[in-house]
Amino acid sequence: MPLEDAGHITIEGANLEYRMIGPRPEEAPTIMLLHEGLGCAALWRDFPEQLAKSTGLGVFVYSRQGYGGSSPCAVPRPLTYMHHEAIEVLPDLLDAMAFKSGVLVGHSDGASIAAIHAGDIADPRVKGLVLMAPHFFTEDEGIAAIAETKITFETTDLRERLKKYHGENVDCAFWGWNRAWLDPEFRNWDLREYLPQITIPVITLQGLDDQYGTAAQIACIEELCGGEFESLFLSNCAHTPFREKPEQTLAATSRFVASLFEAGTAVGNRPQG
Repeated sequence: MPLEDAGHITIEGANLEYRMIGPRPEEAPTIMLLHEGLGCAALWRDFPEQLAKSTGLGVFVYSRQGYGGSSPCAVPRPLTYMHHEAIEVLPDLLDAMAFKSGVLVGHSDGASIAAIHAGDIADPRVKGLVLMAPHFFTEDEGIAAIAETKITFETTDLRERLKKYHGENVDCAFWGWNRAWLDPEFRNWDLREYLPQITIPVITLQGLDDQYGTAAQIACIEELCGGEFESLFLSNCAHTPFREKPEQTLAATSRFVASLFEAGTAVGNRPQG
């Protein structure tokens, strides 16, 4: 059955909330959005609608288990939670939504999940990656910022602000992310082995003021990536390009997608000439 505008898809016994904007997967290529470690479907704000309007393609956005209106998850999360999302959950989700062809757009943790998926699964339906504020290994600066976020969550109204989007999932969303990244064993987390196996085109968008990751993350994938690569560095931008630099982010993402698909054509068609 065609996807509704909004609903839930059951994967591994968990109900994952989603929104579908624009043409359905059987009608046109689909842009799938993968949210950050504290994100969810709603926290993309109006970016999915703007992207669908700009490209003419379908945009699918969902909340992973433990986020937004999806089923809760157990905490603490295993330190391999991003690998599980990329290798086990995402392929089943693509099949369940009848994904035919498209692009993965990931932010932060979502960018890491997209990179693992492309490097490990190499699904031929995925034609390119847009990676916003990606991380492929841990950095002292990023770990320090995550430790500061823990204090903010415990001492300010951050929990209540996040609860607006995550509801009863607010604690498993925050602690599932925060405790994993601050676990001493997580210092060994490293995705660089996957990067040479990524043979599809990739664009990265990185804020020059990103508190969670430095330009070393981008240098890493530029050096190791097995496919075509380009990068965009955004001044006066921290960790969330689509919210802090919406015009530049939308333009870069739309241009990249247009280089892979001719907007509005049948599934899988590529531009000619």
